Amino acid sequence: MVREGESRHGVVHRRDGHPQPSDAAYARSVSETTVDKTTEHTTEHTTEHPTERTTVEFWFDPNCPWAWMTSRWVGEVAEHRDLDVTWKVMSLFVLNEDQDIPDEYRERIHKGQLYPRIVTAARLRLGQDIVKPLYDALGEHIHHRQEQDPDQVVPAVLAELGLDADLLEYAWTDEVDAAVRVSHQDGIDRVGQDVGTPVIAVAGTAFFGPVISPAPKGQEALDLWDGVVAVAKYPGFFELKRSRTVGPVFDTTA
Repeated sequence: MVREGESRHGVVHRRDGHPQPSDAAYARSVSETTVDKTTEHTTEHTTEHPTERTTVEFWFDPNCPWAWMTSRWVGEVAEHRDLDVTWKVMSLFVLNEDQDIPDEYRERIHKGQLYPRIVTAARLRLGQDIVKPLYDALGEHIHHRQEQDPDQVVPAVLAELGLDADLLEYAWTDEVDAAVRVSHQDGIDRVGQDVGTPVIAVAGTAFFGPVISPAPKGQEALDLWDGVVAVAKYPGFFELKRSRTVGPVFDTTA
């Protein structure tokens, strides 16, 4: 996943979603503590936060391990904050179809385009509510179990969720292809052409990333959320980056 002008292959970059080390962009903090002077013991508490419901849109390609890590973080935040998250697909295949990329990678994303297609097919048939559970199940197979063949992963996941097997055939129709491209372009239009997946929009403010590993939990997750959203809201903010020192750490499926 890189910016324009940087290599789109080899080390992990914005456009390919390779699970190799590059920049780590996650924040660490420690739980705040307060002393109860009556009972004279220390207790942990989380930072106060707004109670209003926050609209969030999250664009992902199930192929991308970095989008998967970020999605686990958003899921953790949603456990503690009142988020209304809409999960939407992007496509690494669509993103790179006009790019000069290695043949091996082109073949991989050509096969991998089945993942955003099957999510879109399920959404068109069954509605938005199926998107997150289907993404969760796909991610478990793709990233945690490291299963590499979409032609085996997708039928297995459809069976696990009790979904019709004919969704696989429907996924390759022109109708689904068009819907994937519309969703993909919607995400890209929010942030510009020189980014990849994931894209997040919070109350209308959109940004690429963050690229994180591992996905933070508890107060760390909330602190990172507050910081990222605060920075993204500033209209003059465009980029913050450092080199990755770790790859994706798949320590949670929540």
